[in-house]
Amino acid sequence: MPSPPLPAAPAPGSDAAPAAAQLGAPVATPVATQVAEAAARPATPPLALRDDVSLAAIPAATWDRLAGGAPLASHAFLHALHETGCASPATGWSPRYLTAWRADTLVGALPLYAKTHSYGEYVFDWAWADAYRRYGRRYYPKLVAALPFTPASGPRLLAADDATRAALLAAALDSLHAGGTAAPSSLHLLFITPAEAALAEGAGMIIRHGVQFRWENRGYRDFADYLAAFNHDKRKKVKQERRRVADAGVAFERRSGSAISDDDWAFFHRCYTLTYQAHRSTPYLSLPFFRRIGRTMGEHLLLAIGHRDGVPVCAALDVFDATTLWGRYWGALEYVPGLHFEACYYQAIEFCIERGIAAFEGGAQGIHKLARGLTPVTTHSAHALADPDFAAAVAEFCARERTDVAHTVDELAESAPFRRGGGG
Repeated sequence: MPSPPLPAAPAPGSDAAPAAAQLGAPVATPVATQVAEAAARPATPPLALRDDVSLAAIPAATWDRLAGGAPLASHAFLHALHETGCASPATGWSPRYLTAWRADTLVGALPLYAKTHSYGEYVFDWAWADAYRRYGRRYYPKLVAALPFTPASGPRLLAADDATRAALLAAALDSLHAGGTAAPSSLHLLFITPAEAALAEGAGMIIRHGVQFRWENRGYRDFADYLAAFNHDKRKKVKQERRRVADAGVAFERRSGSAISDDDWAFFHRCYTLTYQAHRSTPYLSLPFFRRIGRTMGEHLLLAIGHRDGVPVCAALDVFDATTLWGRYWGALEYVPGLHFEACYYQAIEFCIERGIAAFEGGAQGIHKLARGLTPVTTHSAHALADPDFAAAVAEFCARERTDVAHTVDELAESAPFRRGGGG
């Protein structure tokens, strides 16, 4: 029997494809073509790490892309802290930013500071510094990767890929072993993301946990709808607090962007300063700082001002973007029962509901936030100490503390004001 004829080859210009291609099999590319294509592709420049580039030398848009648009990590916010002297060598915050470059392109950054104290960090290591002192050791200067005076969680290793983040972290850790009398005692990454904590732990750093309080928007239509989720007793308490403020004749106005005037900033700063003085403390931030961020990032700022008979009596400042609002500072000229809760929490929650903002971060400390509907969340920081003996002691302490924090978060969550099983 004769063999069947072979299929005819496609005519020139025909749309017919080879059988292998029709079946989805790869069509081999000649080796010479592959080599030529590889040679034609531009080589990726090597990663270069630098510690001599100031934030002022980096274009704002370039930095903000790295920071993912987060307002509290923005060029405007950090540059204002530096330029107004709030976070500067004179106040014990010496910028030592690490940056990662491929040729002339910025691909990574770590906002790093050499610190001569532990103020303005909100992850407290005063006991560690005291232990160093008692044993005749030097704790300061230390290196801190943080947003000064800002206990808000978010990325600190600013980069698009894990390799660059790891390189930034390795460079920061290397600085602990530089030698000399000015070498830092330790490195601290504050309020980092869980992913960054995992990276830091893999690099041998000590992980520390803390507790903050966060409000979540569950699609509430208005504040009354939000309160409907509370149990009866807690709902009644919030209504009473708000009624006392209203009965005292205090009404609120919320301002943002260009609606915040220079006079508003002067009044807010007066309130802010009085609050620090009432707690026998010194304020970190100046009126020039607040006025500057009012000009450069006002669209991310919310000022809630309480008035009585047209005269301002208190003010609270928040920072927000499309998804999150961060509570920052407040102050009042006089005491009114419930005024703090109204200015700092209820006005912020109402604003989030109106704007469809998903979360309100309440900031450091404050178990009183729980009764207002902010629930506990775990924060993360990472620490490395050059002295191995102290590092071992701190690691043991942090391990016990992490267990305590986990129990605390569970217990606090059980005390949340929300109804159970639809009751209340």
